[in-house]
Amino acid sequence: MPKVDGKKRTTVGFFAAALFTAALLLSEANAQDIKVIDSISKKPIKNATVLVDNTSIVTNDAGVAAINTPITPASKISAKSPGYAKNDNVPSTAGTAAIEIPLRPFVPKALYLSMYGASSKKLRNSALKLIEDTELNALVIDVKTDWGVLNYKSSIPLAAEVGGQKVILVKDLKEMVKQFKDKGIYMIARIVTFKDNPLAQAKHGLAVKTQGGDLWRDRERLAWVDPFRKEVWDYNIDIAIEAAKSGFDEIQFDYVRFPDSLRPKFSKPSTEEARVKAITGFLQEAKRRLAPYNVYLGADIFGYVCWNADDTQIGQKLEELAGVPDYLSPMLYPSGFQFGIPGYKNPVANPNKIVYLSLKRAQERTQLPPNRFRPWIQAFRDYAWDRRFFKGAPVREQINAAEQFGSHGWMLWNPQNNYYPEGLKPKNAQTAQAPAKPTAQAAAPVAAATAQLPANQATAATNNKPMAQAVTPVAAAK
Repeated sequence: MPKVDGKKRTTVGFFAAALFTAALLLSEANAQDIKVIDSISKKPIKNATVLVDNTSIVTNDAGVAAINTPITPASKISAKSPGYAKNDNVPSTAGTAAIEIPLRPFVPKALYLSMYGASSKKLRNSALKLIEDTELNALVIDVKTDWGVLNYKSSIPLAAEVGGQKVILVKDLKEMVKQFKDKGIYMIARIVTFKDNPLAQAKHGLAVKTQGGDLWRDRERLAWVDPFRKEVWDYNIDIAIEAAKSGFDEIQFDYVRFPDSLRPKFSKPSTEEARVKAITGFLQEAKRRLAPYNVYLGADIFGYVCWNADDTQIGQKLEELAGVPDYLSPMLYPSGFQFGIPGYKNPVANPNKIVYLSLKRAQERTQLPPNRFRPWIQAFRDYAWDRRFFKGAPVREQINAAEQFGSHGWMLWNPQNNYYPEGLKPKNAQTAQAPAKPTAQAAAPVAAATAQLPANQATAATNNKPMAQAVTPVAAAK
């Protein structure tokens, strides 16, 4: 082996160290701090998520995200934080000066439209008129429906393979979303997750089964897919990514649960621990895969999940769900509370209490800030008690309860997509004030139920009519 001269070795080492130092200095020169602030108060926002190209980082208590990767003029920078509208249009300026990202406080006040409603000129224009005239500023639109179909032209092969593309109502989803967003409307994509008749029928290996091995069907005679199966996870997350790419501000998973029945058979034993792990795991995976798209993540949960200590036998355990999605959306329809809540046995006569006390109970259990909740509220006729109409005063009572609690807005549910201005504030009556503080009576801690509340709350409503509840017999709350 040739002998290396000592002086040459020293020279080589010097140059290597110099190059490393230069590279380090260049990297530090290109690395920049990013500070996220409230666009009105100018105060820093902690725990905001900043996305630089494919690098995601959370801000510290000072609202600062230290980005260690170089920022170039071509870098794509965005940010979001619960309680604010996301910012996808951050100017990318390379250098050492900190980049400041303002986020605008925003509270969605939404109504639901099926994809048929969104594509129907009559229903769409009616919804847009309400948004124009009232406090409404957001839409929840079906991307994957209660029947497991995608009524828009999708690029996901499995959607067509299983029969989920037979009826196309919207040829260009991105263009439809853009038209709504051009009107200043916050867009939420609703994805019905594990209730999926086409996928279950086409792929029996992914389906929920009866104990005898046949397809299990719910009260609407629709089949479900197995929440334990990762192939099912991937399909629904692929749909969510397609919705995010189409411009939706938020992805909301509905029916993100096991069927509310003890009869079905799954690919794994259906223990509470396993169910909770499956549902929470799916949402964690969705959050991970959606991170590059700077969209908010929401999850719909049964109303009684706010009260039940277990997983309500559907995999939704409040403490485990807390902190995974950006927003938890309990379905607080008074008609769905068949056994009432502690202190209120007739829920339809007390819509304000149902909404406020359920949200308060959930917040006490999770210690999440109030703006991590956004409830669904009832805007359809009662089906469980006295058949009263929920429009006007009953709707306003629910809205007032949500705002009194401090939730991040609210969403109106009417499966027929029929909504009325009664109960909604006119647009010119809106102010920039914060939600009203709870009264002393309303703010009192909610006592825990002395008995476990109903295990099954079938509050979900199809696009035809609300479904009556199926409840496992348990002691009614006092």
